[in-house]
Amino acid sequence: MLAVSLAAVAALGWGAADFCGGKASQRSPALAVTVLSQILGLPLLVAGLLLVPGRPLVADLAWGVAAGVAGLFGVALLYRGLASGAMSVVAPITAVTAAVVPLLVGLLQERAPGAPALVGAGLAVVSIALISLGPKSPAGRLRVSAGVVGLALAAGALFGVFFSLLAQTGEGSGVWPLASARLASLPLGLLLLARSRRSLRLGRGVTVWAGLAGAGDIGANALYLLATREGLLAVVAPIASLYPVNTVLLAFAVDRERVRPIQFAGLGLAAAALVLAAM
Repeated sequence: MLAVSLAAVAALGWGAADFCGGKASQRSPALAVTVLSQILGLPLLVAGLLLVPGRPLVADLAWGVAAGVAGLFGVALLYRGLASGAMSVVAPITAVTAAVVPLLVGLLQERAPGAPALVGAGLAVVSIALISLGPKSPAGRLRVSAGVVGLALAAGALFGVFFSLLAQTGEGSGVWPLASARLASLPLGLLLLARSRRSLRLGRGVTVWAGLAGAGDIGANALYLLATREGLLAVVAPIASLYPVNTVLLAFAVDRERVRPIQFAGLGLAAAALVLAAM
């Protein structure tokens, strides 16, 4: 129950972070927003290191480094996709892909979860797929290009790798793997930013959105990491991947993006998935 609760709260944090990052990326380059959000999230990471101390092994830090690289490119691709304006489509497609990768890894590495929890994990993936069916044009086609879908799929695959790599870290490492992840991703992001000749001076409004995205992201990362140590990856990862629920609701409430009835059905399945996974 604790693992599912932590994963669910992590999903809320990631959903809010994605919405804020997407808003910032509508006004500034996605890579610059990604790097700035990671910098602005550092104070919260330091607080996490103090609240959840640990003694990591070299292997734990190495897993964190690999996860950080995958996560950086995943966030950059996601923000670029979200900047297209179709948040209620891009974010869920990314999450479906992100959920399937660690689900398969968990089933291969760990003991199989109980039947209710496994059904709940499957429902979580199905619910994300339903939520991904966003607004249609008068011709009946989704208003997203193949390139945007490709960005979402690539971002999802990288997030799936991120989820799977963090789950390999030991229980005694605290949240230090997240510190090594950030230590790897920030210099790489700054290097890519320098090569693209982009600036981190993005304007006050964009900086606020990026700061909120950074805080939500690092907070959700910490909760997810703790969740993987309390439960099975095959259950925890799909529940954590329900973050599009929050992104879609925020897009509906703030940007007035239209939500279809089938997406509401997906929200209902997401609730059922949480109940079953907690059994």
